[in-house]
Amino acid sequence: MQMLVERGIDGAGRILPRGARKQGRSVTVNIAESPLSWLGARGLLDARQIAAGERLRADYERAAMAPAVTMRWSVRVDGGAGQGLDPTSAHLAAKRRFDAAVAAVGRGLSDVLWRVVCAGEGLPVAEKSLGWPARSGRLVLTMALDRLADHYRLD
Repeated sequence: MQMLVERGIDGAGRILPRGARKQGRSVTVNIAESPLSWLGARGLLDARQIAAGERLRADYERAAMAPAVTMRWSVRVDGGAGQGLDPTSAHLAAKRRFDAAVAAVGRGLSDVLWRVVCAGEGLPVAEKSLGWPARSGRLVLTMALDRLADHYRLD
């Protein structure tokens, strides 16, 4: 999905936050782009690392979904048998997969992995939140994504 907006840039070429005054030049930014896809589009992550991150994010989103309380989806209207898991079981299964994946990555690497892949924080924000030096997060993130890809047995 694309959500393109025009943002101003400062004298050093950094994109100004929303609402900041434009200082001459501006750029078009896709604000719907995830930090993971942004890194991949610039060749900073390989396809295996991106696939592992997207798989973790999908499980994270499935696990965060609340079970439906207004309608039961496990029984079909046309009389066919439901072949999937009911919403509560699917939620719990996704939570188990997510927890196992984060545990496989390890404590020291899972912090930045969760922040960038699941919470959608950019690397500079994640580095600052964790108290790390600038530009150190990408190295740690790539190591975490490699471990995650090993956990998922991706080629």
